[in-house]
Amino acid sequence: MELFRALNVSASGLHAHRSKMDVIAENLANTETTRTEAGGPYRRKMVVFAAKPLESFRAVFDRLREDAGGVEVSEVLQALNEPRMVYNPAHPDADPESGYVAMPNINLLTEMADMVVARRSYDAGVTAFSTTRGMMLKALEIGK
Repeated sequence: MELFRALNVSASGLHAHRSKMDVIAENLANTETTRTEAGGPYRRKMVVFAAKPLESFRAVFDRLREDAGGVEVSEVLQALNEPRMVYNPAHPDADPESGYVAMPNINLLTEMADMVVARRSYDAGVTAFSTTRGMMLKALEIGK
């Protein structure tokens, strides 16, 4: 039954890193968004991971097929950095007096690096999941 717990932990990591990749894709899609529903330019979002809380050490060992921990997305934060100001008086969102437009302060290099890390972490989770699955299948073959 411990293998089922390992699958649950791997699956929680896959879900968390998938959420991170979704947020990074949203950031990349909005690099030129100057007007949002909240007003002002789009602000970069960041995913915060946290360990799933466990009741007690003893409770983890007593449970068999229940969730045995893992990782989860605890929140998605908006960056507090100031937008970059770009001079473009012809833009519809430009300040009429100065001609500057407030643009999202999203660094494409940072976003791409974050995406590579999230993808590799996701791949590692898939490998762990596949290895656990393989061990379960081998254990079943032993019982034949």
